[in-house]
Amino acid sequence: MKLVAQNYGKQRVRVMKVLRASPRHEVKEVEFGVRLEGDFESSYTAGDNSQVVPTDTMKNTVHALAHQHLGTQVEPFAAFLAGHFLKHYPQVARVTVEASERRWARLAVAGVPHDHTFSGQEGRPIATVAAARGGVAQIESGIEDLVILKSTGSSFAGYPKCAYTTLPETHDRILATRLRATWRWGAAPADFTAANAALLDAMLAVFARNPSPSVQATLYEMAGAALAAAPQVTQVSLAMPNRHYLPANLKPFGLDATGVSFVATDDPHGQIEATIAR
Repeated sequence: MKLVAQNYGKQRVRVMKVLRASPRHEVKEVEFGVRLEGDFESSYTAGDNSQVVPTDTMKNTVHALAHQHLGTQVEPFAAFLAGHFLKHYPQVARVTVEASERRWARLAVAGVPHDHTFSGQEGRPIATVAAARGGVAQIESGIEDLVILKSTGSSFAGYPKCAYTTLPETHDRILATRLRATWRWGAAPADFTAANAALLDAMLAVFARNPSPSVQATLYEMAGAALAAAPQVTQVSLAMPNRHYLPANLKPFGLDATGVSFVATDDPHGQIEATIAR
């Protein structure tokens, strides 16, 4: 037998950190995954653990280094974490660090933002850092599980039809999706958090304002807005599964539901994905 490829690591290492630089606190809740590639073949083929970095050590490393170094920006810390494993373990050739953040928004009390009380938000910022020995770390940022919807301004017509086509054309429908988007940095911005927010705002403005002849067209326009908003980004990848809201049939009750009442369906759903580069 031949071992063709291998990697291993620790997933779902959950970190919560309270940043107390001032009386107005910030909180960072991030789930990390660390995967190592390198000289670990003998652990598979010969039961030799002499090169294996325990995954429990990886977990402890994440917590200890996050306590010391994690700040408001996740990407620089993920790059630092990847560099740590390359520096301290010569048997490691490549490290991939993945991060998924739970967002907390400051809660307002009597209209005034509170110093240390927060509420959860939709959408999880994500980041991936892949670092190889002797190479330059590749950094991607993004967002996942962001549910967005527009109640009009979306159509779908002009598609080919056959004996199995039952979908009627429409020029006014609900467009909804659970967005996952990632963008690759060719150079680091001055502030990842600010740059990511500006890029996401640009994409969501396109989703809201532009008439949509299809999810594909909207996806492409959103990616273009992202590239325009962040000149350091080299490519954008988006996944926009359809969250279908179908017109409710209320005719048996003498009611016309057109454009007002809908039935939500999750499965099956359309899955639209693309990567757009400069």
